[in-house]
Amino acid sequence: MGQETPTENKKTATRADLLNAVYDSCKGLSRAQARDIFEMTLEEISAALVRGETVKLRSFGLFSVRAKRERIGRNPRTGIEVPIKPRRVLTFRPSPVLVAIINGESAEAAQELQD
Repeated sequence: MGQETPTENKKTATRADLLNAVYDSCKGLSRAQARDIFEMTLEEISAALVRGETVKLRSFGLFSVRAKRERIGRNPRTGIEVPIKPRRVLTFRPSPVLVAIINGESAEAAQELQD
């Protein structure tokens, strides 16, 4: 009750929050230009993943698409076996730098892990 843990005070960073951060950090850009750059970046990342390419963002992480084969699953409520269709899934592996920063290490110390 006394201290708040990070999971008790959750806030979700939205697309609008990220766009505002880009706009605020690039004073030379209009809001429309910042929005266009932000949208183009997300579109390019999405397009690369759709093509099956891996997207690696240094000091952040690696996005990749994996193919999962068809398999038999079980409904946990009824116990009935059900076929699960083959599909592609998106995976994310955070970089050691991001993991270190999340765990409270300094950005400089975290960057040394990357180099």
